This record gives sequence, structure tokens and C-alpha cells, in this order.
Amino acid sequence: MAREAGMIEPFAEGQVRDSEQGRVISYGVSSYGYDVRCSREFKIFTNVYSATVDPKAFDDKSFVDVESDVCIIPPNSFALARTVEYFRIPRDVLTICLGKSTYARCGIIVNVTPLEPEWEGHVTLEFSNTTNLPAKIYANEGVAQMLFFQSDEVCEVSYKDRAGKYQGQRGVTLPRT
Repeated sequence: MAREAGMIEPFAEGQVRDSEQGRVISYGVSSYGYDVRCSREFKIFTNVYSATVDPKAFDDKSFVDVESDVCIIPPNSFALARTVEYFRIPRDVLTICLGKSTYARCGIIVNVTPLEPEWEGHVTLEFSNTTNLPAKIYANEGVAQMLFFQSDEVCEVSYKDRAGKYQGQRGVTLPRT
């Protein structure tokens, strides 16, 4: 369904476990979902400027921008990234994201809010390092799994109908009010 509906671009037909660089954390179609990759764009949380984290008045100086194949998240901190894949969610589908066990077993938690019907864009990913050690995230490898729930009818009001503030987002997107 995802391929036919153009829901995910680029789309990996099966589970990809190897690349030109060797073994990778898998991505692509899974049993009942799709394992997404993390891009090379990261925003790593920092307290250099002693900013207060306020979702209504977010100060982008709270982050350091990094473009790399690897992101090192400081202990007990977090980083934002985005998916390589661009999503177009149909009007009758709700999408939930869960972290991959490879990262979860290292104390790295992935958080993403649901992708609502008719939402579209790159997914902003939050990686929380719950350990007291630095943690590594690999770009262009699997980081989370998207699960798609199709309803037997379309929703009454979609994200697009509401003109949601994150509609069509590209790149790592910070909180908007």
C-alpha cells in the first residue's frame, strides 16, 4: 500500500541490512511497518547559553547544528534529527512510530508524535540518551519503525484540513507555536 500510494520517498522494498560501507542497522519494509532512517542533520541539545526550554518560546540557541554520519549525544541529553524519508499519509491512515530495539537496548529512546491523516513531511525525531555515557546515532541507518493503521473510513477532519503548523516540514523542525 505504501509504495502504490506514494506514502514514502525514498522507499526501500525490503529490509536493507548491508551497504557499501558494510553492515547497517536495518531499514525498509518490515513485517507490518516501515523502518525509517535518520538523515545527517542533527541538532544536539546544549546548555551553553543557559537557555530555558520553553515550548511556547523556544530558543534555537539551545541546540548545536551538526551534519555528520554519526551523532554523539551527551549523557542524559537529547538530539533532534529527521528521517531520510518524506511521508504523505493518506486520509484513512494513522501512523505511530516506535524506536528500534537496537537503540532501546542501549538506553536510547526515540520519540515521535503520531503522523495524522493527510500529514506530510520529513519526520522530526527526538533521541533521548538516558545513560550517563555518550551515545552514538548512525545517519542513513534504521532508527525507528513506523506502524500504519488504516481505518475502514476516512477521518472527518484531517491534519491538512486543519492547516496544521508542521504540514510539509522539511529538515529538522523545532517547536512552533
